[in-house]
Amino acid sequence: MAVPWKEYFKLALQEKPPLKILEQNPDHFPPVLRLLEKKRELEDADQGLRAQKEVFQTSMAVLRGRWEQLEQKEQELKGSFVCFDKFLKDSESRRSRAMRRAAEERHRADRQEAEALRLRGQLEELRRKRAWLRRRLQRLEPCARLLEQVLEQLPEFQEVPELVARFDTLADTLATLRLTERQRQAELEEARARLQGLRATWQDELLRQGQLRAQLLECLEAARERTLQWESKWVQIQNTAAEKTLLLGRTRLSVLNLFQLVCQHQKQPPALDIQDTEGQLEQVKLFILDLSAMLGLPRVEPTAPAH
Repeated sequence: MAVPWKEYFKLALQEKPPLKILEQNPDHFPPVLRLLEKKRELEDADQGLRAQKEVFQTSMAVLRGRWEQLEQKEQELKGSFVCFDKFLKDSESRRSRAMRRAAEERHRADRQEAEALRLRGQLEELRRKRAWLRRRLQRLEPCARLLEQVLEQLPEFQEVPELVARFDTLADTLATLRLTERQRQAELEEARARLQGLRATWQDELLRQGQLRAQLLECLEAARERTLQWESKWVQIQNTAAEKTLLLGRTRLSVLNLFQLVCQHQKQPPALDIQDTEGQLEQVKLFILDLSAMLGLPRVEPTAPAH
């Protein structure tokens, strides 16, 4: 364990008793004596420090010896703990193996007991089945004698199993035919029901189609009436458009004539296009306003032309 020497010397100087200070006035001593006194004090302090250092080193050696002993004891304790842990693990392992073997033995005994019970049950079942088969054999013995008599009367069969197999085949065929007959009967009933439904549906559809045809005829008549009305309106619109077109042509011709008269009066060639009716009207309006201003007539605001 390392101790900082700076801290150690600080503690040593604090614990060292203070040197006796001379009561005389230091001004009475020459400098050489004061220096010797200081030197002696330093030597005493150095000796004290060396003594404390030796004590400290001795203490540190003792502490290191104790630490080594403690570490040795700790290693011994660790070894003891490891051995004890190993002993506990071995004991637990042996105990677990013993419990596992005991459990396996109990399980094996339970399985054997269950197997014995199952075998006893099977034995009882086999005994009951044997008794039932014996009773059935006694009950079917007259039938066996009857089959032997029938076999004597039917030379095409050699053994009773052949006769029984033939009978089973015929019984299966009969059952198949009956099943087929029931299926055909069900299909026939289904077809009849479907035909009845189709007849009813056809009558309903015929009635619906008749009603739809009547509605369509009414719509057709209404459409024809609307067509005649729109045709008459279209003729009227065409007539009105022709009249408006004729009036527009006359108006444009009149405006053109006025514009040409204005140009002749102003002795200027026409500067506007023949189709520019609005520009021609504007020129005529300006001419009339200028002429009114020259004649001193009151100015009248022109009204906007109706479209």
